[in-house]
Amino acid sequence: MNTGVNTLDSTFSYHWKSEVLLTAEISLMKKILVPVDFSEHSEYALQVASQIAKQHDAGIIILHMLGLSEFVQANSEEEEEKEAKYYMNLAKEKIMDFTDKEYLADIPVEAIIQNYKIFDEVDEVAKEHHCDLVVMGSHGASGLSHLFVGSNTEKVVRTSEVPVLVIKQPHKDFKIKKIAFACDLQTENTAAYEKVMAFAKLFSAKLETVYVNTSGANYMGYADIEKKIANFTKALGEDVPIRVYNHHSVEKGIFNFCLEHKIDLLAITTHGKKGLAHFFSGSTAENVSNHAKIPVLTLKV
Repeated sequence: MNTGVNTLDSTFSYHWKSEVLLTAEISLMKKILVPVDFSEHSEYALQVASQIAKQHDAGIIILHMLGLSEFVQANSEEEEEKEAKYYMNLAKEKIMDFTDKEYLADIPVEAIIQNYKIFDEVDEVAKEHHCDLVVMGSHGASGLSHLFVGSNTEKVVRTSEVPVLVIKQPHKDFKIKKIAFACDLQTENTAAYEKVMAFAKLFSAKLETVYVNTSGANYMGYADIEKKIANFTKALGEDVPIRVYNHHSVEKGIFNFCLEHKIDLLAITTHGKKGLAHFFSGSTAENVSNHAKIPVLTLKV
C-alpha cells in the first residue's frame, strides 16, 4: 500500500491495488464512491459497494470528511500545523484499519480524506473521479422522509448529480431482482426513469414504475391520471407500464407497494435544494421503518 500526504489544506489519499486487474469488459459501473464516518452503517454501505464492484468489475473510492476546523484549537500556526498532522495521521490509520476487510480483496480501492465537511464536495469528488454511483449508509428509522431530511445523507442526496444508493442494514448477499421507481409522473422525471431503467438492466432486474394516488384534496380521477401517464410516456418517447396505487399517504403508499410486490430496491427522485421534503408535502410521515430497510436509490432531477 502506497501512502502519501499532500499539503494540509488539500486532500490526503492513499491507493491500494490488488494484483487482479480490472477486465477489459465494457460495464456501466466502473467506479463507486463510498463516504464513510467509520460507523457500522458506513460499513454496511462499503459491504454493498464491494458486492456491486465484484459483480461489475468496478473500483471503489472511499471518502472520509475529516473536518479539521472542528478539531484544531491551537493558538500558534506551528501548533495548528502539528495538531492538524496528528488528526490527519489518525484518520489515515482509521482508514487503513477500516479497509482491512476480506470482502475488499481483489477490488481496486482508493481512499481520500477531505479536510472539511462540505457535503456538496461529495458530488465534486464523484464527478472528478468519474464515479457512476455513490453508496452511503444511513441510520434513519422513521420512514422515508426521516431517513433523509436533516441528516448528512440528505445533504449528500440533495447536492449529488451522481445517483446515491442509501443502505440502512447489512446485506450479506446483495441482489436486486425487482426495482420500484416511485414517480409523480412529471415530465421532468423522464431522465430519472431512463437512469433507473439503465440501473435495472445492469442488474438484470425488473422495473416497476408506480404512481401513488392519494385521497382527499390531492385525489385524481381516472381520466386525469390517464392524461398524466400519456404526457409522461410521450415525453419519454415510449410506452411503459405505470402502476397506480391508491393510498391516503404518498410515503406509506410507496412502502406498502414495495412490501406487497416484494421490491428489493426503491428508486426516487430529489429536486436539488428542496431535497426530498417536497415529495411528502401534504402527507403524513408515518413510522414505516420496517419497510424503509430496503435500499433506496435517489436521483437528482
